Amino acid sequence: MCDTCSYASKALQSLGHILGVDASINVTSNDTEFRPSVKIILGAQYSETSVAVARLLNVYMIPLLSSMSSSPELSDKERYPVFLRTIPSDIHQTKAVAKVMKHYNWTWVGVVYGDDEYGKAAFQSFLREAEDNSVCLAYQEVLPHYLDHPHSAQIVKAVAEKIYSSNAQVVLLIIKEDLVELLFKEMIRTNTTKTWFASDVWSRSVSLRHMKGINKVGDILGFSFITGESKSFDTYLENLTVTPGGYNHYIEKYKSLIYNCTPECLSSKPPSHCHSSDLAQMNHDKLCNFNSSEEQSDYLSSPVDTSLTFLHRVAVRSVAHALKKLLKCNSSSCSGDLNFAPWELLKELKKVKFGYDKMNFSFDQYGDVESGYELIKWEKHGERRSLQRIGEYSVLDEQIHLSVENVFWYSSGNITVPQSRCSPSCRHGSVKKILNVSCCYSCIKCLEGTYSDALDLDECKTCPNDTWSLKGSNSCSPRLESYLKWSDTHPIVVIASAAFGILLLLCTFIIFCVYRSSPTVLQAGWKLSCVMMAGLAVSFTSVLFFWGKPNLHLCRSRQVIYAMGFTLCVASILVKAYRMFLEFLPFGRLKRNLFTLYKPPVIVSTVTTGQGIICLLWLIFDSPDVDEKPPSEQSMIKTLQCTEGQTYIGFGIMLSYIALLVLVCFIFAFKGRRVPQQFSETGQIIFSMLMYLFVWVCFIPVYITRNEEATLLQASAILVSCYGIIFCHFVPQCWEAIRRSRSAPQPPNGLRTRNSSRRSRSFSSSF
Repeated sequence: MCDTCSYASKALQSLGHILGVDASINVTSNDTEFRPSVKIILGAQYSETSVAVARLLNVYMIPLLSSMSSSPELSDKERYPVFLRTIPSDIHQTKAVAKVMKHYNWTWVGVVYGDDEYGKAAFQSFLREAEDNSVCLAYQEVLPHYLDHPHSAQIVKAVAEKIYSSNAQVVLLIIKEDLVELLFKEMIRTNTTKTWFASDVWSRSVSLRHMKGINKVGDILGFSFITGESKSFDTYLENLTVTPGGYNHYIEKYKSLIYNCTPECLSSKPPSHCHSSDLAQMNHDKLCNFNSSEEQSDYLSSPVDTSLTFLHRVAVRSVAHALKKLLKCNSSSCSGDLNFAPWELLKELKKVKFGYDKMNFSFDQYGDVESGYELIKWEKHGERRSLQRIGEYSVLDEQIHLSVENVFWYSSGNITVPQSRCSPSCRHGSVKKILNVSCCYSCIKCLEGTYSDALDLDECKTCPNDTWSLKGSNSCSPRLESYLKWSDTHPIVVIASAAFGILLLLCTFIIFCVYRSSPTVLQAGWKLSCVMMAGLAVSFTSVLFFWGKPNLHLCRSRQVIYAMGFTLCVASILVKAYRMFLEFLPFGRLKRNLFTLYKPPVIVSTVTTGQGIICLLWLIFDSPDVDEKPPSEQSMIKTLQCTEGQTYIGFGIMLSYIALLVLVCFIFAFKGRRVPQQFSETGQIIFSMLMYLFVWVCFIPVYITRNEEATLLQASAILVSCYGIIFCHFVPQCWEAIRRSRSAPQPPNGLRTRNSSRRSRSFSSSF
């Protein structure tokens, strides 16, 4: 048994004494035939020591079985074929550490590692795992692995200053126990509180748990290897007593180093004042009594974490099973050759499979045992710390299994997990905008039509169909539909006006029926007036299709109904205007030629059919549709209105066709304006056509803006146009018919008047 003193050079020196003769190792031409008395080496604790020893043992193929060295480098069987261990590789530990950090959302951490083989390999492994789990490094500091480094104190202070000044609240320490103690002393001196993540090297350290002021450094958690029971060994140490009259030099030296129980101290001070270590303060005053076995029942077990002895027992049992197989042992004897080569034992050792303490053990292809890790947290227990198991990590499924969900955190003073982030969380409605490092970002709001419903999303989610969101929203919802409802004030007024207009037409029709034989009705043309009234009634009816929730059929029908109805009315007025124009043309060839074209049914049918063809082509090639676009992206209200096609060409041609008819009517009426007033409708036609042109010229610029009032404006324009014809045409005619019926008819003043009246009746009777 050799103490390496944590130095690889010391281990190699001891190895030379073990394998050599007279402190030298024999050099042979065939190392496979080398038969040393030592067939296997158990150890060492630190990976850099095992690396140095394994390199030398590779030459002689002597197995090296460790219970503590976890460096990933030692899994390389091409470089270290003789090395085996009863624990997993640090590759799994760093993966577990990264997963725990991800679980607690610690994305901004600091790392302090040693410059030895173990520290470097573990750090590089953690870098890869951290990247895979979205964990970023705020800083990375290196400490010398040996304490007698000339600048170790300055380096530790510099690292402590870096930890103190950094905004990273979680620090991973991949260093030896002695370096952790130096670093914690600086933290206690500067009153720095962090959350510390321990590697397996010091995660169960008894001396650190009993360190003075350890409760001031903050939360400490880390991974340790899964172990079994060690009660039997604890009992053995507690029952180990000194033989009466005996003296154990090593035990006394141990007590003097740990507890300062030197004769010089005891000669001048009471035993309670001779305790130099923090651990000794937890023991009885009579601990330094060399002759009292009652007060020394746990002085051997209390400074040591005996749970790790389980791993050493596993190593010993592994060797025992390999020897049993190699030496062909049964329950009473072994028939194999005891002078076997070390490589033979190595071969059998790799194939060992056995169960112990309800656990199964075997070596994988890398010489590791995939047992897993315990996640432990250091809980306050008076002035020291105790270990609490809060979960475990399975190497096989690579998952963290927490047994204690609501962990008490000293950093926050409750069960709230302390945060360690480069940037604050981006709340709902915003996403991360990465800066220089992936974990450092600013928060920007989601644009319109997108949302974020969780913290720290990388990008906004697009709203599903038929839903929308405003800027910075955390959810999407259907837009409120806005349209002119039947119950709204404006539609009620317009519908009432349309109903009143239809009522006026009905009254006009009754009056025309009653006074059908009167000169006024005869002059206006009974049948032609009825066609005009029908066209106006259809136009009034089209207004009803402008309200309610728009749909495809509603948008198509309302414009067509209005176009056909009003065209029918204007076509009838065109016949009247053409008649007045012909009646007062001078007799001649032109008048006779134009008179042959005067066929009221043909004119009305042709003109109306022309509008029908325009509407049909419009519906086929550029049909009206429903426009559901919101007024702006920052609006949750969706205005539903009809759009008159994509290009508005059909709508424009339809209105232009009516405007052309109105203009022709105006020209004909203006040409025939010199007719005697009592027989002329030219004034009525002129004013009604001018009113139509004025209304629609004002309407078109407003309609082009496509605002919500466009529907209301068009309906109003239709009403004004229809009322213009009613009040310019039918109201004066009704009044004239009623007035004339109440007064006796007067003889005409002249022959021209009689001829004109007779000629008007002859024109009127042609429809």
